[in-house]
Amino acid sequence: MKLYSTNNKNLQVSFKDAVFNSMPQDKGLYMPVDIPKLDNDFIANIEQYSLPEIAYKVAATLLKDEIPAKDLKAIIDDAINFEAPVVKIDKATFVLELFHGPSLAFKDFGARFMSRVMAYFLQDGEQLLDVLVATSGDTGGAVALGFLGVPNTRVTILYPKGKVSLIQELQLTTNGENIRAIEVDGTFDDCQALVKQAFADEELNSKFRLTSANSINISRLIPQTFYYFNTYAQLKRQGNNEVIFSVPSGNFGNIGAGLLAYKMGLPVKQFIAATNINDTVPRFLNSGVYETRPSTQTYANAMDVGAPSNWVRIMDLFENDVTMVKEMVTAYRFDDEETLEGIKNIYSAFGYVACPHTAIAYLAIAQFRKENPADHSTAVFLSTAHACKFPDIFPAEIAAKIEVPYQVMQLETKVKYADVLGTDFEGFKQYLLSK
Repeated sequence: MKLYSTNNKNLQVSFKDAVFNSMPQDKGLYMPVDIPKLDNDFIANIEQYSLPEIAYKVAATLLKDEIPAKDLKAIIDDAINFEAPVVKIDKATFVLELFHGPSLAFKDFGARFMSRVMAYFLQDGEQLLDVLVATSGDTGGAVALGFLGVPNTRVTILYPKGKVSLIQELQLTTNGENIRAIEVDGTFDDCQALVKQAFADEELNSKFRLTSANSINISRLIPQTFYYFNTYAQLKRQGNNEVIFSVPSGNFGNIGAGLLAYKMGLPVKQFIAATNINDTVPRFLNSGVYETRPSTQTYANAMDVGAPSNWVRIMDLFENDVTMVKEMVTAYRFDDEETLEGIKNIYSAFGYVACPHTAIAYLAIAQFRKENPADHSTAVFLSTAHACKFPDIFPAEIAAKIEVPYQVMQLETKVKYADVLGTDFEGFKQYLLSK
């Protein structure tokens, strides 16, 4: 498997190099030189396969000979050891629950696969691998648990002060061992900028072996394709073939993985990018002008991204042709008031407790159907996090119905530890050099 930089298609590297270098020096993102199609027989009979079997087939098709079959199967069986069920809401609407992993968020797919791939490629005696990650909520917890105890790695997680929920913060700051957390007095965009600046800094790269666990790393994106194919398999078992996906979108890695799956042959009629008021992409698709803005805090904090890194990948998948993108991607934005109404409506109509991100994806389906009344396709909205992570957002009646998992109860007994930094890069650089 070869990958190129979105800024220079002549700059090509192996999968291993892309995993460890994370981001090209020209500040592009890595994309596969060739996106192979899954064979027609596999797609036609996909309902016969389990999630690990689907994951192996997709990964082996994309990675080719980068990891031997036996080793790749072992990585997948270890990393993807939890379910991603599709739950029926009504006759034409389903919710894909992606919060059944250890950190209770969809990021477990990417973080666990990535950590095991990195551990596989690391050789005894090699330089310590420093993993830098910015989080707007769920990424940090998934990465922390994914890498906790992995030999010869050290993880540094940057998160915005006061802009993650208490449970999310505890997932970031109570691990110890090879995991450390930095509370940044700024926004997620500030955290992401610090990480990107570190990758471009010559002195830091000369002293440390830096890589990223954000979705800018291609090994985070690949395993997220697995659950799109697995969703289609579950729907086929129930007699559904034509599908629309509504995806809560912040840094646009999740929907980017869905579009990669589509390019590999997954039958999808439409993708809906559902955002909060951090609506860079909806504005772009409406106006044709791509204008980033500072991120604004919302109930759906994992989507509080003003400059989504993965949008460049999505444009690359469609040859930077906006018309082609718009044929496959529709985008809507919703504010906090609408989000809260969405939470109430889902509970009132179906007795289903949805986190804020999930509610936004549900609202986007309702909006799409309102604008396209003749479209009767099956719609799946992605539930990206367990509702227990956002206890302060729900009305009392709904909050009382949230079942708190055991691992969250354990978290609440632990002590938080995080270093505190501002948004200036020099301060972050000196932190890394001194630690």
